[in-house]
Amino acid sequence: MGFGASLPVALVLLCQAAGLAQSDGADGLGQGSLLVASRDLGDPNFATTVVLLVRYDADEEGVVGLVINRQTRVTVSRAMEGIKGSRGRTDYVYAGGPVGRSGLLALVRSRTKINDAERVFADVQLLSGKGQLEKVLSGTADPGTFRAYVGYAGWTVSQLKAEIEAGAWHIFPGDPDLVFDPNPDGLWLRLIRKTEMQVARVKSRAPALRVAAAHAAASISSTAIPPDRP
Repeated sequence: MGFGASLPVALVLLCQAAGLAQSDGADGLGQGSLLVASRDLGDPNFATTVVLLVRYDADEEGVVGLVINRQTRVTVSRAMEGIKGSRGRTDYVYAGGPVGRSGLLALVRSRTKINDAERVFADVQLLSGKGQLEKVLSGTADPGTFRAYVGYAGWTVSQLKAEIEAGAWHIFPGDPDLVFDPNPDGLWLRLIRKTEMQVARVKSRAPALRVAAAHAAASISSTAIPPDRP
């Protein structure tokens, strides 16, 4: 074996040393993933946003996401006027994305399965019908477990992967506490700083990782089975 044998070892060492929660590769994509816009993403629809992927269908090439950190100043009672249970609610709806702004979607955190709701991940469920919304709003849905969204974001799978490969997004695993974060306005900055700190730690450990990889390669080479002699 030559130097190439050390590559898997080096990758393992890199991952262990980095301890990265997020990924910058499209392999981390899936329903429930969080997209965090890079500082360089200039599209005003998505600049400084955090997006939860609520649907991800690789076969149908369809991806739907909700921007979870753009709180509007429109109350739920106003946006959902005529929907039972919304009257008197002072919590605000969120601008979920640039597509379908005439419609309403909602996320609710509940360990109990809601009829016809779509499970996104963990205990987070997606509501899209009037009956579902009325049932939840008439119950015990407080702002800490219920979020309403006007509009959504949409991509094809290939389109989103291309954006990620271009460096537009960082990928984080789904976390219900982030989706229902009590300070959504500061969510993007906290996550982007976390990303930058982790990248800086990886860079600072790069020399040690290179030495470890070289030692691993040398060890593999020294223990390789010699070819049979004729």
